[in-house]
Amino acid sequence: MRSRMVFQVGVCVAVMTGAITVATAADMPTSEKDMVLIPKGEFTMGSSEHSDEARHQVVLDAYFIDKFEASNVRYKEFMKAVGYPAPAYWDDPRLNKPSHPVVGVSWTDASAFCKWETKRLPTEAEWERAAKGPGGDNHYPWGHTLDKNKVNYGQNVGRTTPVDSYPEGVSGFGVYNMAGNVFEWVQDWYDMTYYKNSPAMNPPGAEKGYNFANQGPVRVLRGGSWLAPETSLHTSHRFWNQPDNNSYGVGLGFRCAKSAQMVSDEAVQTGRDAFIQALVAMGTEKHAEAMAAIEKALASDPGNQEYLATRELIRKSMKKK
Repeated sequence: MRSRMVFQVGVCVAVMTGAITVATAADMPTSEKDMVLIPKGEFTMGSSEHSDEARHQVVLDAYFIDKFEASNVRYKEFMKAVGYPAPAYWDDPRLNKPSHPVVGVSWTDASAFCKWETKRLPTEAEWERAAKGPGGDNHYPWGHTLDKNKVNYGQNVGRTTPVDSYPEGVSGFGVYNMAGNVFEWVQDWYDMTYYKNSPAMNPPGAEKGYNFANQGPVRVLRGGSWLAPETSLHTSHRFWNQPDNNSYGVGLGFRCAKSAQMVSDEAVQTGRDAFIQALVAMGTEKHAEAMAAIEKALASDPGNQEYLATRELIRKSMKKK
């Protein structure tokens, strides 16, 4: 059975005819609020910076990624809900403000949080595509030239900053702090040779990690941090740590991701038929009938922006009546 993607998102970015448009849907699930839609597409993964970053073309299916790094206030909700222990530096006044990114978390902690939110950690490829933007090859999230006013790094500030800071430094997809603030755990094991033989379609990462200093296999970290140097900021930079270790804890954070929902062609057609019925009913000012039809359309295709906009028109017409 053929299928196509249908996207549900609170705040999403879609690429259409080369432009970025921002769409807001009112009735999205909590788990997808403050997430950005990264559409299916190809990009250049890696760079010429280091030997473990060999450039290669990658195609990814559509997915969601958190617009912001996981904050202290979100992590506090997680701790309270499941009785999870506090991370390192939880009481550090430089780092524990509610709007700042949680730090002192291991890969295991980050993964547990994402599962609690019915999400997962992004793959290394997903993280990099979200950072590089629609053009697919930015050296920094905002472009190719370092701008110190768009990023928190190198102890220039001396602490973390809020997860929505540096709005001028967002990636082309509208994702915040993909450079600096905190290093971000991703799903993948770190293997320095993986880029040379990874699959081109949805690379899942290496099967096992490099055993660094005989301390155990390591997972990948991305994005640099508030105390890391300029060299760690580029979108292809790879760092690593043992998954249960937070030895760089003052600068270790994360964000979550989620695969896009698949809807069958049959469901899409059902939605389209109901949409036509809604338009016919609107034309004869049968508002209740139009609303019932558009709700049926949305049940089949929940993130369809045309259907959502039509529902708002019907609601306005019903209020005027």
